Amino acid sequence: MDAQAIFEKLKGKFGAAVVELQSGSFNPNFVVVDPRSIREICRFLKEDPELRFGSVMCISGVDYKDRFAVAYHLNSMELGHSIGIKAHLPHDNPSIPSVDPVWKAAIYQERETYDLVGIVFEGSCDPNRILLPDDWEGHPLRKDYQYPEHYHGIKI
Repeated sequence: MDAQAIFEKLKGKFGAAVVELQSGSFNPNFVVVDPRSIREICRFLKEDPELRFGSVMCISGVDYKDRFAVAYHLNSMELGHSIGIKAHLPHDNPSIPSVDPVWKAAIYQERETYDLVGIVFEGSCDPNRILLPDDWEGHPLRKDYQYPEHYHGIKI
C-alpha cells in the first residue's frame, strides 16, 4: 500500500487527528498526526489486516527550536510497505504517550529519544536514561544544550 492510500485510510478512521501527508522529498513519506492520538493510531497501524506494521524500525526526536517532533519509522515485513508517522510537540512541554504497549522494541528507542532530546513518553514501562548516566544534566541533542566542561571533576 502506498503512502497516499495509508494516509487516506488513517484519515477515514481518525479524522482530524490525522493532519497531513508529507510526501515528495521525504523517504519514507510521513503522516503527521495529533500527538494525543499516537497510541491508538499506532495500534491501528499494527493490527489492521491491510496495514500490519509489525515493526517500529526507529523512533527519533527532532528539535526545531520552536517545537519538537517525534518521528516513527514503521515497516510491514509481511506486506512489504513502510511509512513514517510524525507528531509535533510544544517546546515547553514535549511529552507524548508511549507506544511501548504496541511494539516492545519502542522501549529502547523511546529511552534514547528521552536521553538525547528530552521528550517524555507518558506511561512508558521504563522511562530511564539509556545512554547517559542517571545524574547527567540536560539532553545533548537539544539546540540550546550547553555542554558541561566537567563531569564529577573529570574534564570532558
